[in-house]
Amino acid sequence: MTEQAQERTKAQQYNYNKLQKRIRRNTGQAIADFNMIEDGDRIMVCLSGGKDSFTMLDILMSLKKSAPVNFELIAVNLDQKQPGFPGHILPDYLESLGVEYKIVEEDTYSIVQDKIPEGKTTCSLCSRLRRGILYRTAKELGATKIALGHHRDDIIETLFLNMFHGGKMKGMPPKLVSDNGEHVVIRPLAYCREKDIIKYADMKEYPIIPCNLCGSQPNLQRQAIKQMLNGWDKQFPGRIESLFRSMQNVVPSHLADFELFDFKSIDRDSGVINGGDIGFDKEEFAPQQQEAVAEFDPSLMLDVTNVD
Repeated sequence: MTEQAQERTKAQQYNYNKLQKRIRRNTGQAIADFNMIEDGDRIMVCLSGGKDSFTMLDILMSLKKSAPVNFELIAVNLDQKQPGFPGHILPDYLESLGVEYKIVEEDTYSIVQDKIPEGKTTCSLCSRLRRGILYRTAKELGATKIALGHHRDDIIETLFLNMFHGGKMKGMPPKLVSDNGEHVVIRPLAYCREKDIIKYADMKEYPIIPCNLCGSQPNLQRQAIKQMLNGWDKQFPGRIESLFRSMQNVVPSHLADFELFDFKSIDRDSGVINGGDIGFDKEEFAPQQQEAVAEFDPSLMLDVTNVD
């Protein structure tokens, strides 16, 4: 090996170590902040074959070696019998890791094709079927937590989707009870950036399985919001981080949800609440934020209200 090649390998290893530490640190912090994993937990790691779930399993396996609590991991993949699905890839990969796993085979593809008219998106029905099967599998395996691979960008995108299309300030929670009320769902990658996960997956050379085997259209509304956020991230570095921090610093008294905050009982004797009414004051931002506001480009606010 030439000296140049050796230096390149050293640089690549340095970048890999740095990136892994950042993802590992962010995952560990999210787990601690939301008490996602407790002693004795049996965690069902939902593995789709995409970059996010591969990374989640990898980091959880790494954290397990040094965690102050004991917990088990079992990787679960749902083979939905989509045409062209490479059924051998995940079993081979999981065998090589030595992790406990289960492949659940359910022909949801045929059900969806039968129920959804041609040309319509299949994602909604497919998602409901998939959730039901995973909940049932978690019960059969005795799992105490269900881990999903959604990351920070997914959470922010969901917030904007709900604001633009649902009229709600509602995101994707790092931890919550499942919609059937029987399981605790966790998202260990809640603090991780998608661009870090993309780089990490490339370095790890995961055997990625494409997510469009069913031929369904992607969620165009989410894609539009992703494009908007990516535009902001390039033009205003730090804006996405600030957006996510805002989800962790909610001030109900300065919004307008009268069911969340008791506005009706406020009178002159209530005292100053969270700084008082400063709506007409000049906003104070950090220097980086001031620059972003001054240079705001309205064209980056995509019109997603009419997206199919």
